[in-house]
Amino acid sequence: MRVRKVQEKRNWAIGLAVVIIKPTLLATTKREWIGGEENLPADQGCVIALNHLSHIDPLTAALLVYDHGRIPRYLAKDGLFHNKALGFFLRQAGQIPVHRETPGAAGAYESAVAAVRRGEAVIIYPEATITRDPELWPMRGKSGAARIALETGCPVIPVGQWGAQEILPPYTKKPYLLPRKEIRARIGRPVDLSDLAAQPRTPAVINEATDRIMAAITHELEIVRGETAPAERYDMRVQGDRFKNRKKAS
Repeated sequence: MRVRKVQEKRNWAIGLAVVIIKPTLLATTKREWIGGEENLPADQGCVIALNHLSHIDPLTAALLVYDHGRIPRYLAKDGLFHNKALGFFLRQAGQIPVHRETPGAAGAYESAVAAVRRGEAVIIYPEATITRDPELWPMRGKSGAARIALETGCPVIPVGQWGAQEILPPYTKKPYLLPRKEIRARIGRPVDLSDLAAQPRTPAVINEATDRIMAAITHELEIVRGETAPAERYDMRVQGDRFKNRKKAS
């Protein structure tokens, strides 16, 4: 696994994060990164779209992106910014708060578009939350990644990742650091949205772009896992939130 040197300028916040997070992950995980050298742009603005397994996989995904020479810029839940110290650090590190289901969500979209146009790599979890699928396959996606890509014309790079859930299972608090867990991620070719780029941004066009992105992520994850995903993706609007329902039942 070759590591690409970061060319972008690092500020103090990114430097501190690398000093703290990278050695910890190197000591507690084994990593296999596939496809990044040929598929992840070295210096072009892009959207990196991943499946979401665990509260810890933003850290393992950040290492994946950093190992390929890019500084990760996340669209992150605004709750992470409520703590003044953490919020200050995240903003200094170039992370973008998302105020979901509020007028502030438009600001996150505009910030992400601006970041891509500056040539940055913006990381998005299209599911917007940890998957509720019982077998941890990707769920139905939301439209943010598609809308940013259609607005900017940037490539969308699909990533299927697996293993972080072994360190911290979904919606649990106790990590399992030893023995070292294997984290595998496959970076796929850019999702082809070229035929949609010139079309009006109708709900049908955005939904089609979103479905293509989720299909590409799922395809990469199938290869990583060596399994076949269900024919239909889990949809919380139809099937509900099984974690929330389990809490109510207990």
